[in-house]
Amino acid sequence: MLKKDLIDEVTDQMSGYLKKDIGKAIDTMLETIVEALIQERRVEIRGFGSFSVRSRKARSTKNPKTGEIMNIPERKTLHFTMSKSLKDPLAGKK
Repeated sequence: MLKKDLIDEVTDQMSGYLKKDIGKAIDTMLETIVEALIQERRVEIRGFGSFSVRSRKARSTKNPKTGEIMNIPERKTLHFTMSKSLKDPLAGKK
């Protein structure tokens, strides 16, 4: 689903609001989440899941094509944990 599709879905479900207003609300929400993650704060959306930033250790690996040893520096990654109310329907549980 694209952001445009999300805006269309929300607009259809919430009559009385313009697409540009819904789009602005979604943009503001996403910007707020991004800012919190940049500050390495955990973002929890009840009934959906939580986002957090984790650090991956530096490591060495081999390029399978050339056989060259490469050093990968430490980096931060985004981690998402599903809530139980999202996990169960995806697993086919009720």
